[in-house]
Amino acid sequence: MKHLFLSTFLLCMIAVTAFGQRRATESVKQAITKLNQAMVDADSTTLYKMTFPTLSYGHSSGVIQNQQQFVEGITSGRSDFISIDLSDESINVVGNTATVRHILSAKTFDNKVPGTVRLEILLVWVKSHGSWKLLARQAVKPAN
Repeated sequence: MKHLFLSTFLLCMIAVTAFGQRRATESVKQAITKLNQAMVDADSTTLYKMTFPTLSYGHSSGVIQNQQQFVEGITSGRSDFISIDLSDESINVVGNTATVRHILSAKTFDNKVPGTVRLEILLVWVKSHGSWKLLARQAVKPAN
């Protein structure tokens, strides 16, 4: 009887953990979607709300921006996204931190010049006061 109880308890704990992991992963996906939409919309209020003041935002060119520089780059039109599509996404949640890797393909209109971009992205999100906020981002050009 003792073994049956222990086995049942362990199975329940595994199920609860798996459910919590799925729920956390889904909430990170929602945050990514919301951030990308704010980038397309050049919505400074949402961009500030979804990022930490200590944001480290790395571009594939090697340029590193803080939160203010990132938001101003988006809202000024220097970095203007028309559309953002993501693929090959993987999300790993550990406690209140999530790492995300994906391929970003976007149509741009940077400084009023149409273009496209394809980048591999690493995002670091931290859950703070019930919401996921972006702490760091690094982009690199794909190897192929």
